Amino acid sequence: MTSGPVALPSPKARALFRHKPFRQFFMARGLSSFAYQIAAVAVGWQVYALTHSAFDLGMVGLAQFAAVAVMAFFGGHAADKYDRRWVAQICQSIEGLAAVFLAWGSFAGWLSVPEIFGAVAVLGGARSFENPAISALLPGVVPVGLLQKSTALTTGVFQTAMITGPALGGLLYAVSPGAPYAVMAVCWLVSGTLNGTIKLERTVEAKAPPDFRAIFAGVGFVRRNPAILGTISLDLFAVLLGGATALLPIYASDILHTGPWGLGILRGAPAVGALLMTAVVARYPITRRVGMRMFQAVIVFGVATVAFSLSRWLAFSLVALAVMGAADTISVIIRLSLVQLATPDDMRGRVGAVNYLFINASNQLGEFESGMTAALFGAVPAAALGGIGTILVALLWMKLFPALRDVERLE
Repeated sequence: MTSGPVALPSPKARALFRHKPFRQFFMARGLSSFAYQIAAVAVGWQVYALTHSAFDLGMVGLAQFAAVAVMAFFGGHAADKYDRRWVAQICQSIEGLAAVFLAWGSFAGWLSVPEIFGAVAVLGGARSFENPAISALLPGVVPVGLLQKSTALTTGVFQTAMITGPALGGLLYAVSPGAPYAVMAVCWLVSGTLNGTIKLERTVEAKAPPDFRAIFAGVGFVRRNPAILGTISLDLFAVLLGGATALLPIYASDILHTGPWGLGILRGAPAVGALLMTAVVARYPITRRVGMRMFQAVIVFGVATVAFSLSRWLAFSLVALAVMGAADTISVIIRLSLVQLATPDDMRGRVGAVNYLFINASNQLGEFESGMTAALFGAVPAAALGGIGTILVALLWMKLFPALRDVERLE
């Protein structure tokens, strides 16, 4: 180890794009995210069109989470034991084949809701291997010292996909229910090809032994690091309660009275705010009081969720969703950077699996929770209560995890 950090000139963000491994990673990440965001609109609208049931919308999230809960730890182990590029490539090929199945069934007219749930579970299982591998791969494709900037840029491409994917997915679905799935298949297959051709400058030397203790080592590592535990669990409980996006098909159809195009715009609105915030953070990284900034961002997310839940005006709903996206981006960048910097490279896959499991628990169980609450009380009370719960969780976590709240810098 060196005696201290070496002061180097801060490279421009565009220097990262001249670095071929990062450029390939960035493009693959964007295409995979684009396909997934198309799926969020196509599957949600198709299930609601077939059933008109808030319960079934919630079941979409549960189907994904069930697969993730079973496979996530094995996915993290695979990311630390095998070549992460190949793990990502295999998973994206499986996702592409699942999209082909959905396209075929939609074009032919025989696709049913249980078959959609089955395909969604396959996507969830594949992504439980893909995401830990992709997360652990990032530090190996960027020059030393540029992790926060590269995290902001890859978050930015994800948010760009969240804008363009839902909008295009809604338009394609209006043409034909099978069209968005066909585009998803192409994106995932190209993404897998790109990941398979990345040439790494730094690779994992130590290989995890194939036993259950190694598979679940990420859980012990997270438990022994209060800042990481607090960071990941904050996302779990805050987003679990604030999963209003699962109700967007209901808002688009019954409250704001728009069609699939309106759902696509609503789905993309958080990403507009997120992309703008990503551009700000990429240019002006958060350099002090990062722990407090993360908590503040979660509170803003909860307030914006309440505002969205009460809106009956499409323009105001879009603004509220954009604020939610901007606030969430600050939390995501800080959380991912903290986890990556605090984790040794040969553990990143397994710790990434824990992180991914928590993220999916928050997103997919949040969808299930929102669907169940909306079925019992209605969509508006469900979304409003979720936003209030998010605020309360952030305030409670500030007390429970003072070490996380007091983190000053990302070093």
